[in-house]
Amino acid sequence: MTENTGSLSHLKVIDLSRVLGGPYAGQILADHGADVIKIEPPAGDETRGWGPPFLEGTASYFLGVNRNKRGMSLDLSKPAGQELLARLLEDADVLIENFKTGTLDKWGLSHAEIERRFPKLVHCRVSGFGADGPMGGLPGYDAAIQASCGIMSVNGEKDGEALRVGLPVVDMATGLNAVIGILMALAERGQSGKGQFVETALYDCGISLLHPHLPNYYLSGKVAGPSGNAHPNICPYDTFSTRTDPLFLAVGNNRQFATLCRIIDRPDLPADERFADNSVRNQNRDALKVELEEAMRAHDCHELADELIQAGVPCGAVRSIDQVVEDPHTRHREMVVDIGAYRGTGSPIKLSRTPASYRRAPPAFSEHNPEILQGLGADPADHPRAEPDPDKQP
Repeated sequence: MTENTGSLSHLKVIDLSRVLGGPYAGQILADHGADVIKIEPPAGDETRGWGPPFLEGTASYFLGVNRNKRGMSLDLSKPAGQELLARLLEDADVLIENFKTGTLDKWGLSHAEIERRFPKLVHCRVSGFGADGPMGGLPGYDAAIQASCGIMSVNGEKDGEALRVGLPVVDMATGLNAVIGILMALAERGQSGKGQFVETALYDCGISLLHPHLPNYYLSGKVAGPSGNAHPNICPYDTFSTRTDPLFLAVGNNRQFATLCRIIDRPDLPADERFADNSVRNQNRDALKVELEEAMRAHDCHELADELIQAGVPCGAVRSIDQVVEDPHTRHREMVVDIGAYRGTGSPIKLSRTPASYRRAPPAFSEHNPEILQGLGADPADHPRAEPDPDKQP
């Protein structure tokens, strides 16, 4: 184990959440020093089985968001499990959960009861649609939320079918917002001495990601559709062919456009009235793409990308996952983490005095039951470790 250098090393977090949004939030807090206890039901977190690939029987999906946590299993449907949870919460700072509305109430831990018994606790719930309203309490998974909140409608090839974004962007944004809410509540607790309830709903977070499509709609009344890799407001901002591989250009101003045109040997294009500024380039984007690709086919993608970015033109060769992992800059930024047989993705949050640390690989199921129970003064023999039952997955 490496030294805990994190800014949150004074915090104790009880993570009752499963799948992605909540566990991702818990891992962010754990990477920055919090003592996070991951509590799983007797059947285990369902993502332990979301593979292959597996490491020692646990799927990569689970491993990706449960680093630096201590693992414990509790049957919270039983009074003994509920009592142990209450004892854990007595000195906890944060509770993260994503149960269906009413589940904690059945276990004697309604919002009002939590506030009464644990007045300093920050209680964070990750939910699909929130607890109330027309869809309150209903379940939500990332892809279904991408569909219902409009993300899929603007993703995909131009004039093609709607597509989900190829990563769980809503779940991960919800986890990030959960962390922001938790830290806000902890900051306020420093003044008031009181905890509070924090809720992040996938539906809300999905809608919040619809930039610039919602601002465009508010102003123009036009409903956006899929546009491939092109940007609805900026041009050229798209994937372009070269002699070798595709290159993505993200040209945000006239200076960058002029530099691009000079490097690809088309210095005349900025003087063309069709391409004089971003507004007219947007209106003539198809014609501009023809001109740019004709010139770029004389260039090697990676050589051109390096020359452009060194000259201040944002761009990137379209690379595969393995190329990203092996890139020297990825390693320089400490974005690949190795702990024994475990390999994970590093924290993107860099603090100068209190950086993230990587102290524990994700826990085996109920791995830390004995030490956590002993810390509570409970007899581990009364709560034996178990193996997750695939026939009883939640």
